[in-house]
Amino acid sequence: MSAPPSQAPKPRAVPPDLLPWAVAQLAEPDPGAKLVPVAGDASNRRYFRLRVRRGSVIVLEAPPATEKNTAFLAVQRALEAGGVRVPRVLAADLDRGYLLLEDLGDRLLLPELDTRTADGWYAAALDVMARLARVSPQAARVPDYDAGLLEEELGRLPEWFLQRLLGLELTGADRALLESVSEVLVGNALEQPRVLVHRDFHSRNLMPQADGALAVIDFQDTVYGPVTYDLVSLLRDCYIRWPVARVEGWALRYRAQLQDAGLMAPVSEARFLCWFDLMGLQRHLKVLGTFARLSLRDGKADYLGDLPLVMAYVEEVVERRAGEVPALAALGDWWRERVRPRLAQQAWATRS
Repeated sequence: MSAPPSQAPKPRAVPPDLLPWAVAQLAEPDPGAKLVPVAGDASNRRYFRLRVRRGSVIVLEAPPATEKNTAFLAVQRALEAGGVRVPRVLAADLDRGYLLLEDLGDRLLLPELDTRTADGWYAAALDVMARLARVSPQAARVPDYDAGLLEEELGRLPEWFLQRLLGLELTGADRALLESVSEVLVGNALEQPRVLVHRDFHSRNLMPQADGALAVIDFQDTVYGPVTYDLVSLLRDCYIRWPVARVEGWALRYRAQLQDAGLMAPVSEARFLCWFDLMGLQRHLKVLGTFARLSLRDGKADYLGDLPLVMAYVEEVVERRAGEVPALAALGDWWRERVRPRLAQQAWATRS
């Protein structure tokens, strides 16, 4: 039996001093101003739109006990200086976790993507990614995407997806197999050239602007890590899928872009695509665990609806690379025998 989802946590009350603080930061406050909730992300951050006489601003409540507000500000400054379009910070109170940000609007890249527009939008996104790659990790004060962090992310799969969500009891042999896969994926990540990595560079965190720019949000988890990580986040997005040939064409375009700019030493197409595939497998195994945790621990059950696409990515890469990587061949056999039967019992996995 799979574990039942826990009840959603009760919403936090809006701090009574949030609106007065925000209004006090404005040169021309609106006497009738009020906070209007704006859809947020998977974290504990909460966003509100505040109308002012000349437009609007975003008020962010990010509890300092759980959110990386200092990191957010450091990365924002570095990205802005590096020519990446990010929301301007208008005011900040780190003790209370209150930030006043430029309002970038409501347009997300995801609903604007279709077969006709994808080439143009992805070209723009790859240009933004290349600008990210030029930003110094020292300037952004970001940590390394090291073996410890990579392994922690992969550890979410057995705990939250396999055991808690699917109710699968893992044997010693099961764990040994998963550890062998983790070793391969971590090794793949660590052998790649390193650049600034957003870690969630996808269509829900990219915002088209009226001037044609593509703005980037949700960058507080930025690290210094593998060159293909953001690329796979974008091109094997958990929320939209493209044909393999098209994805690989965009990926190789980015490889050429980095090499032409001197941001990466020459590497063969085959090796780069192998890095890309295995990096995607690491990300998507992590996402299975992360989305399961968001549902079970945080009461955000909507994330379960995104898991079938993530599982499809996992299974495709395992099948494609099984002949080259013995650990993946073993994972594919094990997945079919042990995981697939459990998935057949899950309403979210069988829903058409």
